[in-house]
Amino acid sequence: MTRPARVQRCHIDAVRESSMMNVVFDFGGVLFGWQPQQLVAQAFPDQTRVPGQAQGLAKALFGHADWHSFDRGTLPIDAVIDRAAARLGLDHAALSTLVQGIGEHLEPATGVFDVLSQLKQLELAGRAIRLYFLSNMSVPYARTLERKFEFLQWFDGGIFSGDVKLIKPEPVIYQRLQARYGLEPGQTVFIDDLLGNVQVAQALGWQGIHFVSAPQLAAALSSVGLDGFERPDLNATAH
Repeated sequence: MTRPARVQRCHIDAVRESSMMNVVFDFGGVLFGWQPQQLVAQAFPDQTRVPGQAQGLAKALFGHADWHSFDRGTLPIDAVIDRAAARLGLDHAALSTLVQGIGEHLEPATGVFDVLSQLKQLELAGRAIRLYFLSNMSVPYARTLERKFEFLQWFDGGIFSGDVKLIKPEPVIYQRLQARYGLEPGQTVFIDDLLGNVQVAQALGWQGIHFVSAPQLAAALSSVGLDGFERPDLNATAH
């Protein structure tokens, strides 16, 4: 993926707090591509030959309570692998390779990365925009992303679920982000690919964008009053 030149830090002029807009990104499925069916199909081709099997296996693995506990930081990765292999009758070595390698496989979604880059450039130019993230992400994957991607330093703050032992859509994790960074609910825009997560944010007074694609996100952001944001030409880039 071709990325813009690294954004250089510059002096940020003071902006009126009343005009500040906070943009909060989800990671998996929004800023980073997340294709669980493809992952399980590659790892277990014999179990996913029939149409629909990959979808079912992905749901059984990533939608299970054990995976949510992994995201929450209360179940270690080895236990997730051991339990899932036994529960689903999967080859332990293949499953271990899959689960251990997910962090390394996560890559920025090009169109959404372009939107983030424009927002960061506006912030560094003194516009009334701040950038945050709120992600259901286990500790091992979170540390991998921090190691691999320097652009995560563009964010003014954020929370990985595994670090705080909380997960979306629990309201308390949104409130934790809000309290930690002093976010005003009405001046905070939350972006997530899961509608239920967006609805919780809206119930707390945040603005919400249910993510579908990068062009749809850019259009939605251009309508919420972000200082200086202009809808970029993404050439209908799919996420």
